[in-house]
Amino acid sequence: MSWDITLAPQAGLEPAHPAPEAGALSTELLGLGQAPIVASADRALAWVRRCGAVSCTAVSVRPVSPRRVDGPETLARLAADPPEPHLLPMTASIGRGGLAVGGVELVALAKQYGTPLFIYDEEHIRVRCREAVAAWGDGVAYATKAFLCTAMAVLAHEEGLCLDVATGGELHVALSVGVPPERLVLHGNNKSEAELARALEVGVGRIVVDSFDEIDRLGRLTDAGSAPRAQRPRVLVRVTPGVEVHTHEFVRTGQEDSKFGFSVASGAASKAVAALELAPGVELVGVHAHIGSQVFDVGHFEEAAVILAEFFAPLSLSELVVGGGLGVAYVNGEQTPTQGEWAQATRDACEQAGVAPGTRITAEPGRSIVATAGITLYTVGTVKELAGIRTYVAVDGGMSDNPRPVLYGSGYEAFLPREPAARRPRAVRVVGKHCESGDVIVAEARVPDDLVVGDVLATPVTGAYGYSMASNYNKVPRPPVLFVRGGQARLVVRGETFEDLVRLDV
Repeated sequence: MSWDITLAPQAGLEPAHPAPEAGALSTELLGLGQAPIVASADRALAWVRRCGAVSCTAVSVRPVSPRRVDGPETLARLAADPPEPHLLPMTASIGRGGLAVGGVELVALAKQYGTPLFIYDEEHIRVRCREAVAAWGDGVAYATKAFLCTAMAVLAHEEGLCLDVATGGELHVALSVGVPPERLVLHGNNKSEAELARALEVGVGRIVVDSFDEIDRLGRLTDAGSAPRAQRPRVLVRVTPGVEVHTHEFVRTGQEDSKFGFSVASGAASKAVAALELAPGVELVGVHAHIGSQVFDVGHFEEAAVILAEFFAPLSLSELVVGGGLGVAYVNGEQTPTQGEWAQATRDACEQAGVAPGTRITAEPGRSIVATAGITLYTVGTVKELAGIRTYVAVDGGMSDNPRPVLYGSGYEAFLPREPAARRPRAVRVVGKHCESGDVIVAEARVPDDLVVGDVLATPVTGAYGYSMASNYNKVPRPPVLFVRGGQARLVVRGETFEDLVRLDV
């Protein structure tokens, strides 16, 4: 069933911004105040929630059928539901002490380690890694930019994934814990000569070539001493298929106007292939593409696969990598494809487009491996009610531990771990402690009526691009990271101290 949606923001309140990157539904449904928009029921309601429709004066959500559903009361009821189970880590359970993950109560962890605090369900991550291997086979790589520490590198390698690293720093972390270099894939649109030299020195498994300047750099480095064919570095050429997906412009990467890769349409990709085939110091083994992040519609992957396959098939190469980008649900009402559905749709499209049966077709999932495994805990420090405007709930973290809402307008849920199944009728804006009005964690949050100062507040689905994008803005120390499993909590990244903030100063 499809639904029509018409919204009218409440007078005196700015409309809440949609969160294009946090879910495809909000970019497919852009157009506040325009003609009614068609979407599936669950995604429509989720989008309405994220856009703050519960504070609109006129709201109509109409199924394209004889039955009509109108009114903010229905939307408010749906918005006030507890976070849906698929937004929580796999081992989440409710006990006498509230929500537990990995058999450990979250409120107790907040008391022991303090807040802010990142908590990861280790079993959840391992299961997602196994699903990726089952869907794509050997060669599937975990995109470490989503979340990387030494423990995560070890875990991904143990579960049979290669590691996709995009900088010399990520390369160093993986090598420091013994990940075999041949299980590493080096990415980056502007790899320095030093990064390439290090990759060649240790013998990384694949280098994904992104520009003609990089081809020149590789030529200089490999010409210094031409190695036998078996020892030549294996490279893939990154191409842009010209597919523009419905997601935030900052995380689209497959369109023509992109800093990444070589355009198929312009002929640059063909020129890059020719240059690499003629380069004596490298071995071209395949083609790589990545169309963007937070892709909810497998049709976009199919479209990209067809374009890639048409370019790839005549080249007689052995590897085709379709990158990452599989979306994850962040708010109630969102549903996403599985690894298996993504892989099957891609393989079917490649087969129909003429890719040889023996070709290794693989991918680089990141967010879909770790996002839902993670929860961030905060402590409420201030509740400020502005009559007729809104209520602000300020916590002890903010944009320094989760910059995604500031960067992309990303949406999240918020709840109290002490009572995770409670309804959340109270509308608030969850903000951080930083000296920025834009320091918003959840713009349109719903919480229980009994939230008070001192409560532990949780935001789920923070396992990807939270800690990995954290900063020391306002000289706030970065939080610790815990892995929980089997009733035990393991500190994998210690929290920074004030002393750490001056450790590098000279």
